Amino acid sequence: MTEIATVAAADLGASSGRVMLARVGRDLLDLSELHRFGNEPVRVGGTLHWDVLALYRGVLDGLRAAGRAAPGGLDGIGIDSWAVDYGLLDATGALIGNPVGYRDERTEGVMARVHAQLDPARLYAVTGLQNLPFNTIYQLVAARGTPAAAAAHRMLLMPDLLAYWLTGEQGAELTNASTTGLLDATTGDWSTELITALDLDRDLFAPVRQPGERIGTLRPDVAETTGLKPSVPVLAVGSHDTASAVVGVPADGDRFAYISCGTWSLVGLELPAPVLTEAGRQAGFTNEAGVDGTVRYLRNVMGLWLVQESLRVWSAQGRPDDLAALLDEAARQPAFVSVVDPDDPVFLPPGDMPARIADFCRRTGQPAPASPAALVRCIVESLALAHARTVRRARELADRDVEAVHLVGGGARNELLCQLTADACGLPVVAGPVEATALGNALVQARAIGAIDGSLADLRGLLRRHTPTRRYLPSTDPGPAAWTGLQARLYR
Repeated sequence: MTEIATVAAADLGASSGRVMLARVGRDLLDLSELHRFGNEPVRVGGTLHWDVLALYRGVLDGLRAAGRAAPGGLDGIGIDSWAVDYGLLDATGALIGNPVGYRDERTEGVMARVHAQLDPARLYAVTGLQNLPFNTIYQLVAARGTPAAAAAHRMLLMPDLLAYWLTGEQGAELTNASTTGLLDATTGDWSTELITALDLDRDLFAPVRQPGERIGTLRPDVAETTGLKPSVPVLAVGSHDTASAVVGVPADGDRFAYISCGTWSLVGLELPAPVLTEAGRQAGFTNEAGVDGTVRYLRNVMGLWLVQESLRVWSAQGRPDDLAALLDEAARQPAFVSVVDPDDPVFLPPGDMPARIADFCRRTGQPAPASPAALVRCIVESLALAHARTVRRARELADRDVEAVHLVGGGARNELLCQLTADACGLPVVAGPVEATALGNALVQARAIGAIDGSLADLRGLLRRHTPTRRYLPSTDPGPAAWTGLQARLYR
């Protein structure tokens, strides 16, 4: 049994990736960032691709840095990433082109075509998945008939693809596979019914792995490139970044809601079993697999993508794009002037987000934000409102009491968002850790290696002892009635 595990956690988000080094023991939890790299999609021939080779190079560079920072060697490597996107391999195991990004337009209209063939209620009864136009099921149908699809022998989701390049072993980690719309939520395996109905090749789908399983050891060429020992194991973690982030929620007990807040806000509850009701389907809730047999009962909210795209546009225009300064100014703006629905499809693709928000406000009879600070205030209030609406609906649908909301990820740094979320929910918001995803990744590795043991509750106890958080209490000004009125105005 290893007393202290030294592991590398590769955490890939939709806008950046990083490799973190963690040292984990029964009374030790230390995390440091070693290497950060960008992740910007590239449009080629009208299609939006991920530069997956650049991402892989970033992971290799990070692992090389991890080897230098851990002279005693690494005990494990784990990879998590965003969901739904994949690479296709040919019969030799070679990648067939760069993966297409989920914001690409190729899936427009595909969901309606699939639903004309498969009853949406039946899809939900099997998968428990929120119907989003970019889910893997719709991407695969959109690609059907293309030369790439004709040559494909295996589909690997993004973290599984990178793990394959590190080890030579193919598989499909459960938590990410559960986001595809093709995994049976009850059995935890690929749905033969759906794959057959859509005329997809069953061999495309790799065997399902559980979080904590050993995938393999480093290929000799990878060991040489990184300077690591070939015996270093690559371990399956909660490879959907939200699954790792939920492991990294420092909750005490089970009466909590979580918001994993970054480019997306994943808002929901941790449950022992899926909720496959028609009411849940109509409300857009999804049942995704978590670590240790748990279910992430959640709804996707567009998240800080609206802020990120606005900052990108302002930067290109040569205008100030200092988020900290904008948030300070936004906190002094008048409340409840204008709000938007973050989940309106108009906000999904890249583009001129400030112009889209202004147009939404005008279309709904509200003033368009008059300044960048006013627009940031509009976005943050809109997100807080969406968070509260989603938490309340999850509680109703799952019949689960909630005493606190844990907000983790990059959004935990956003004091205005945390306070307004507490106000809108009428519940305490516990903010942090910012690095919940990397911490959850590292904890699952450390337990698999044997440096720690116990349940998710035990892992979270270690988190509470070693990670700082900040508690935001709901304010009485303007009070719950004002938020209720705001919601009625937006979602009427």
